[in-house]
Amino acid sequence: MKGQLQNKILDMRERLQDWWTDGGVARSAVLLGLVVYLLVCLVLGFIWSSEPELFPVRERALQRAEAMGVEPVVGFTTTATLMEVTSALLNKPGGYLSNDVFPPGLWLDDVPNWEYGVLIQVRDFTRALRKDFSRSQSQSTEDKDLSVAEPQLHFDSNSWAVPSSEAEYERGLKALDGYLHRLADPKEPSAQFYARADNLRQWLFDVETRLGSLSQRLSASVGKRRLNTDLAGDSTASQSTPADYDQEVKTPWSQLDDVFYEARGTAWALSHILRAIEVDFREVLDKKNALVSLRQIIRELEATQEPLWAPMILNGSGFGLFANHSLVMASYISRANAAILDLRELLSQG
Repeated sequence: MKGQLQNKILDMRERLQDWWTDGGVARSAVLLGLVVYLLVCLVLGFIWSSEPELFPVRERALQRAEAMGVEPVVGFTTTATLMEVTSALLNKPGGYLSNDVFPPGLWLDDVPNWEYGVLIQVRDFTRALRKDFSRSQSQSTEDKDLSVAEPQLHFDSNSWAVPSSEAEYERGLKALDGYLHRLADPKEPSAQFYARADNLRQWLFDVETRLGSLSQRLSASVGKRRLNTDLAGDSTASQSTPADYDQEVKTPWSQLDDVFYEARGTAWALSHILRAIEVDFREVLDKKNALVSLRQIIRELEATQEPLWAPMILNGSGFGLFANHSLVMASYISRANAAILDLRELLSQG
């Protein structure tokens, strides 16, 4: 029995050798092509993994206004910055990667999570622009271009074709461009941007909830016990499904880098939008003596964009020998979130 098995193995080896010898040149070419393809994918993957740098918001807005032949008005810088952030999402090295189905984009997961963080902020601000900033009151008519831009930018982020995510987002970007042109045209009063404290507070509340969730997910990288405070503060409150009083909260190790890069993308997009807010809401912020609070938020968010020198996201214990990048990111995000809460309180004061 053992001898028969050995004979079969030898026979199979001889057949493979004959198969390789008969088509040696063709197979060598295929093998060489495969090696070259993998090397190209490796190089492209390295290039495509780089994140866009922070850009000067005010200068980009002035350049866009000059190219359009208009003078910046209230809301111009903020809208132009939203467009710049969206354009960077689509046109960075490698383009939009979240929906790629071929290498090297298929192999990359850090940049797609970064893209998702940026996309969430783009969606949130576009919704706020349509719902609040462009309307004078709750009974006013919504802007025709923004009513197109918001659903386009909320399209499925993983659609590869028919239609692709990029094509739908480009349509949303085109609608934003239409709104911006009408906003800067003094003969077109239908497009407006209202820089009011109540509008800004409403959007900052959305930002606060986003950052709060990210902070919790980042902090849970090492695992922790959490008391259930979901119904705290209201004796009559209830919830649909009972939850344990004492819970173990931990981000799975396979998702640590996903959450980290989502937070990094969120902070990148948000820091630009807040710098634009500083321009268009300058009078409101000065009146509330809140300008320094806004600048502190921006400083905390921009600190998250420092280069990452480690080859991977480390997950050491809180006071252990190795770094924990998630906890460092959570520290910046939490401080920015606390500063946003303070800013909202300042804006609510008369």
